[in-house]
Amino acid sequence: MTIEDQIKKAIETQVPDSTAEVGGDGRHFEIQVISPVFEGKRTLEKQRIVYAALSELMAGSNAPVHAIARLETLVPK
Repeated sequence: MTIEDQIKKAIETQVPDSTAEVGGDGRHFEIQVISPVFEGKRTLEKQRIVYAALSELMAGSNAPVHAIARLETLVPK
């Protein structure tokens, strides 16, 4: 499983009713997450939800994820 797949799985498992798209160069990731849980929340709150889902992948000096270049959090239409 690629690191992109691990990121997608972590988000979709921990953020309710979410769909995640993950891209990037393997070191810096671009992530788009769509979930109704973001409804009515401020940008920082939405980002915290996603970063909480990624906490295990970002923990420690040997963590596979070091940087998120772009994070977009959207509410489904």
